[in-house]
Amino acid sequence: MEISEIRAKTKQELQKMCRAEREKLRSLRFDIKLKQSKNVREIRKARKLIARILTILNAKKGEITKN
Repeated sequence: MEISEIRAKTKQELQKMCRAEREKLRSLRFDIKLKQSKNVREIRKARKLIARILTILNAKKGEITKN
């Protein structure tokens, strides 16, 4: 997902997306531990996406407090 797509979303959509990505990350870790999946790179991608979402959420929160 591109950063511009993330910036276009509302605060509620970002929070929902963050919860979904965290759940996905949890299940990926679980699958790796059980050796059901060997795609370790997906964990990195999920973590980076969560970080991007949280960064945009914090930026939007900063915009609200400045106004």
